[in-house]
Amino acid sequence: MINRSAFTRKIWGIAAVVLVFVATFLATIPALAEETGEATVDSDMWFRVLTLADYNTRVVVAGTGLLGLAAGLVGSFALLRRRALMGDALSHATLPGIGLAFMFATVMGWDGKSLVVLLTGAALSGVLGTLAIVGINALPRIKEDTSLGIVLSVFFGAGIAIMVVAQQMSTGHAAGLESFIYGKTASMLSRDSWLIGATGLFVSLVGLSVFKELKLLCFDEAFTQSLGYSRHLLDLVLMAMIVLVTIIGLQAVGLILMIALLVIPPAAARFWTENMERMSLVAALIGSAAAICGSAASAIFPQLPSGATIVLVCSSFFLISMFFGSRRGTVFRFFRRLALQRRVGRQHLLRALYEQQELQEERGSKLAEQAIPFNNLLKMRSWSPAQLRREIRRAVNDQEVLEFPDQTLRLTAAGMVNAKQLARDHRLWELYLITHADIAASKVDQDADMIEHVLEPATIAKLEQLLAQEELMALPPSPHPLGEAKK
Repeated sequence: MINRSAFTRKIWGIAAVVLVFVATFLATIPALAEETGEATVDSDMWFRVLTLADYNTRVVVAGTGLLGLAAGLVGSFALLRRRALMGDALSHATLPGIGLAFMFATVMGWDGKSLVVLLTGAALSGVLGTLAIVGINALPRIKEDTSLGIVLSVFFGAGIAIMVVAQQMSTGHAAGLESFIYGKTASMLSRDSWLIGATGLFVSLVGLSVFKELKLLCFDEAFTQSLGYSRHLLDLVLMAMIVLVTIIGLQAVGLILMIALLVIPPAAARFWTENMERMSLVAALIGSAAAICGSAASAIFPQLPSGATIVLVCSSFFLISMFFGSRRGTVFRFFRRLALQRRVGRQHLLRALYEQQELQEERGSKLAEQAIPFNNLLKMRSWSPAQLRREIRRAVNDQEVLEFPDQTLRLTAAGMVNAKQLARDHRLWELYLITHADIAASKVDQDADMIEHVLEPATIAKLEQLLAQEELMALPPSPHPLGEAKK
């Protein structure tokens, strides 16, 4: 079962890290302004942006924040569905549509720079690019990455050529259309921000409404179809959401870097959790925070492309997640691996002492009173003397082993209980492998040793049921000679 209180604490912790990161980023704006000599930035600009004192800043931040929220949510499905690069191809495929929409609106006497007109052209061009990808995929011997590369390069090249033609028109003013390539929130009007925010909110609500179905599609396509859901329809819904997020993100992030807002937040979220709901929530949080930071920087520095800043912030979150993610972060994985190695070493030591004392008991001594020489333990496994002494020192500190001046060892009462349980679990697994996996008794110890350290109590209970032998409820006998050295 999911520990919801622990999950809530983790989410609040991530939110706190995001807020601290955003505050730190915005606090560095005055220093950046002094370094760059930006004339339009006064001393209290950073405070005005941080407190959202200006109406236009509030609107732009809200719009791009909802864009990042939608991109993180949709990107989670696209990443797991292996459709991440589809967003890159679609964003590049929109450029011809933007140029053609501007030219058509100008010839018709309309406002060629209307965001609705330009996004409509971008949407039509993006749909055409999607159809081109599907059509090329249908050809024999053509893989999906090849079709993506073809559509991306051809449409982007055509878009650049159309932009050059548009800028040479005698009517209309094409200056500023290049902001769709790199992204520029400073040039956004309030109605543009409202359109972006409303579309982002709509995409987020659609994603939440079909969350369960898309989750099934990402993890088990055959099972999804067996429940009566149409795989093609769900894929179409996912592609429609990717198209919408890509289109509305053009002015804020730019078509070249839009793929980063779709891929980096969910990729960063994977370091924190393996649960789909949590991953989507964390990805949406990261995407929204990165979009807000990029918008704030673009408001401070009108010449700074917001797309580049958003990508840099996303990259920072990714690096933080890669190192400190609680599930897959390299730092936590290192400490978990170190803890596992120490636990395995302790279990090997306790079980080796118990088996040595069992061997002495067979020779007529009492089990709990035998002191085992250091050299006897050294022969049982591929320990080096330094490794064995280190394990002994830790066990002595935890009061599971007694060490005597003559380099002999003995289990304490607590150590005897733990060692007996470890030996029992190990031999249950060995007997299961012998009786159900047809592994020879002479080879079973090494196979059992590879997995016994991660056996859960439920697994042990299941082994007992499968073996179904009364005598196994006590400590089973070892299936191989006790004096045999461990490899």
